[in-house]
Amino acid sequence: MIRFNDIVDEILKYNPQADLPTLERAYVFSAQAHKGQIRLSGEPYLVHPLEVAYTVTKMNLDIPSVVSGLLHDTIEDSYVSKKEIEEYFGKEVAELVDGVTKISRIPLKTSEDSRVENFRKMILAMSKDIRVILIKLADRYHNMQTLNFLNSEKQVNIARETLEIYAPLAHRLGIEWIRGELEDEAFKYLNPLEYKLINTKIAKKKKERDAYINEVIELLKSKFEQYKLDTEIFGRAKRLYSIYRKMMLEK
Repeated sequence: MIRFNDIVDEILKYNPQADLPTLERAYVFSAQAHKGQIRLSGEPYLVHPLEVAYTVTKMNLDIPSVVSGLLHDTIEDSYVSKKEIEEYFGKEVAELVDGVTKISRIPLKTSEDSRVENFRKMILAMSKDIRVILIKLADRYHNMQTLNFLNSEKQVNIARETLEIYAPLAHRLGIEWIRGELEDEAFKYLNPLEYKLINTKIAKKKKERDAYINEVIELLKSKFEQYKLDTEIFGRAKRLYSIYRKMMLEK
C-alpha cells in the first residue's frame, strides 16, 4: 500500500526543489473529502488517490500533476466543487482535476473499431493539457489492479474499454510500461483461460529465461567495456498479452 511519504520520496528523486507544503495540503484535503468512503475492496477510498498520485510521480510529472492525482476524484465522488479546488490550489490544478472528471463522464463505447478511434480522438481533443490524459491513465492503471472486486459483467466491460482505448493511448504517448500493464490486466478478464495457460508456462521457464538474459547481458557488457563504451543494458520477458497477440497472428 502506497503511503504519502512514498510519493514525497519519489518526487524528490527528480525534483529536489518540489513544493512539498502544497502537496501535503492536497493530501489532507483529499483525506477530508473522501473521509468515510470505502472502495469495494474494503480499503479506505484514500488509498486510490494515493496510488494514482504515486503513479503520476513514476512519470516524473510536476507538482500540479501530482496534486491533481491526489484530488482527481474529489469533484466526482465528494462534495467538492471546481471553484473550491481553485480557491485552495489555483486555477492550474482546478483545470487538471476538472479535465480528468470530464473524461470519466464520457460514455465510451467499444463495439466498432471506427467508434473506438473516434473516442480516442475525443479524449485527446477534450484535454487542453496532456497532463489530464496522463493522470487519467494513472487512474485507470490502479482501477485495473482492483478490478477483481467488481462483478463479472463490469470486469469484462472495463477490461475491453481499457484494451481498446486506454492501452493504445498509453502507447501513443510512449508510456510502454503502463500500456503493458493495462493490456495484461485486461487480457486476464477478457481471455481468462488463455491468460492462465500462458502465465503458467511462462512461470515454469522463469529461472531458465532469467539465466539466459543475464548471460547475454554479461556478454554484451564485456564487449562494450573492451571499447570503453559506457552503457546500461537490461532485458525483460515478453508480456503475456503480447505473446497471446503474436500467437493469434501466427495461426
